[in-house]
Amino acid sequence: MRKTVLTVLCVFFIAQVGHAAEVTGYRAQKTDRCKVCGMMVAKYPSWLAEIELADGTVLMFDGVKDLMVYYFSPEKYDGSADLDGSRLIVKDYYSQKWIDGKEALYVVGSDLLGPMGHEFVPFETHAGADNFMIDHKGKEILTFTEIESSRVEAMRGGHKMGMKKMKSKKE
Repeated sequence: MRKTVLTVLCVFFIAQVGHAAEVTGYRAQKTDRCKVCGMMVAKYPSWLAEIELADGTVLMFDGVKDLMVYYFSPEKYDGSADLDGSRLIVKDYYSQKWIDGKEALYVVGSDLLGPMGHEFVPFETHAGADNFMIDHKGKEILTFTEIESSRVEAMRGGHKMGMKKMKSKKE
């Protein structure tokens, strides 16, 4: 009996140690809004992206593109976030598993649109990114370090134009 209990405790301990290393994301509430565009993020659970600050504060985004907008220019949105020691957390598109955004691969130029238009579609593995490229006519796979502010703004520009056109039609 003792041997069985000891074995169960060891398995439980090993499982907990392995679990602690796993990347986890915050569970979005209905009232959580994207720090960049103000959209309610819980409506788009597949696209959620986060920045977890060193103090444990979680900033929510409705997609990787808005996360990158904030990452490159936090002062435009609240000016108070210190991104030193922060973690970027995104969801692998196919598995929906939370992954480290700085280690992820991102497909750009695909035919898939996120909540705010064209997106950086995140993947944990090259195999996933390669399959997505074929399935969704992706143009390029980028690492986090290859993403530049100018590219983020260019992707964002198409969406802004669409919003201006929509507003002018309503007026």
